[in-house]
Amino acid sequence: MKKTAFIIMILSIISKFLGFGREMALSYNFGASATTDAFLISQTIPSQIFSFISAGIATSFIPMYSRILKEEGKEGAHRYTNNLSNILLMLATVVVVIVFLFTKPLVKLFAQGFTGDTLELALKFTRIGVFGVYFSALSTIFAGYLRLHDNYILPTAAAFPINLIIIASLFISARTNVYVLAVGSVLAAASQVLLLAPLIRKTGYKHRPVIDFKDKYMKMMIMMALPVIVGSSVSRINVLVDRTLASAIAVGGISALNYADRINGFVNGFFVSSLVTVLYPTIAKMAVEDNTKGLKASIGESLSIINLVVIPATIGAMLFSKEIVSLLFGRGAFTPEAIQMTGTALFFYSLGMAPAGLRTVLTRTFYAYQDTKTPMINSTIGVTINIVLNVILSRFLGLGGLALATSISSVVTAFLMFVTLRKKIGPFGLRKITGSFIKICIASAIMGTAAYASFIFAGIYIKANLSLMLAIAVGVLSYGAVIYFMRIPEVDSTINIVKRRMLNFKKKNSGK
Repeated sequence: MKKTAFIIMILSIISKFLGFGREMALSYNFGASATTDAFLISQTIPSQIFSFISAGIATSFIPMYSRILKEEGKEGAHRYTNNLSNILLMLATVVVVIVFLFTKPLVKLFAQGFTGDTLELALKFTRIGVFGVYFSALSTIFAGYLRLHDNYILPTAAAFPINLIIIASLFISARTNVYVLAVGSVLAAASQVLLLAPLIRKTGYKHRPVIDFKDKYMKMMIMMALPVIVGSSVSRINVLVDRTLASAIAVGGISALNYADRINGFVNGFFVSSLVTVLYPTIAKMAVEDNTKGLKASIGESLSIINLVVIPATIGAMLFSKEIVSLLFGRGAFTPEAIQMTGTALFFYSLGMAPAGLRTVLTRTFYAYQDTKTPMINSTIGVTINIVLNVILSRFLGLGGLALATSISSVVTAFLMFVTLRKKIGPFGLRKITGSFIKICIASAIMGTAAYASFIFAGIYIKANLSLMLAIAVGVLSYGAVIYFMRIPEVDSTINIVKRRMLNFKKKNSGK
């Protein structure tokens, strides 16, 4: 199991880098332009219509399958999987028909600023890309099914061909026909199903034309998934408003927001997701066993660890927002105007980086208690605030206002999660978390000062990108030194764990 977990971690890291490489390929070949705006909207429309359903199904499929397997055996579980797959394919067909009948109104809904050639390109992209929903529906079920059969590696690796095919289609489309980009997105979605299907057959599963809307387990699954679906749909509405307003602010505005959000999300995706993956089974077990004391300790430590990593990343992203964008995307078709727009968005997105990470852990804690309603309510409040602030702040700050609205809503949602979780389980070490938070902020400020000073000094002698990398190195070293001498408990415990593991490793090798 440990070996599998390690392999999954490595695959996840590679997958995240490939996903980020996909954004770099998009920026290199098409920059922040009308083409990238049209492509991103064409990907947004079917995913926004359908993916919130997939999110609810992904959350509820595994526990429901396990229950059916226990109550009715393998045959009943397979029948349920067939039924769910076929119903999802029917829903996907409905989505395809709706998109083809109402393509123009849907595109204008998602991007009110589109006109002329940009609008026509978005319409054609959307009509091609919508067929990917069939494969997205099946891959959601197939990935969950394989994990139930103790195969975690292949579902994780399935993201590889998706990213590689899209990267290839980006370079091919830039040199041949732009519509290769839309076709490539469909082929990428299909590759995931083609990769998973052979292994599913080996488990004994056979797909059959079963459709039963009255099935009791289907009704139970819908009731379980409904809060997740509602919560996801609320978040999707927020994306819709963001992109609609961005399309009216500037050509390439949607793309700039997307690139900035990817950079911002990479930090949380890389560190927070890894932590949550390890944490969630532990807190779920503690919740079932009613081990409230242990659960509170785990939550408190996890929140402090997130602050330990994400707060200095926030300071760095704010200080060097435009330089980071230039380093990652500043080549090919990515113009200085695109760097300016994306850098501004990244600066304001960074303010919500830490709250978004904390919110993720707190949400999972509610899920461990089988409470999906509270996160849904908190998210709805946060998104409502976001939408209102989007309209107000975008008038004064443009794209930066949209990003700032997102950050403010993350702060509000994280605060609501803190308050509601405290009511549910009682105090969970907020004083200790606050103490660590203050120390981390002081250390991050020192880090930021050292990094910025080195950047300015080095910039006299070397190019900006090299100066930035030197500044990052100085920042990491200075931050590590400061937090070590500040005696932050989470740092001490992490160091002790590393020391114990190194000692155990030495003992094992000396015994060979």
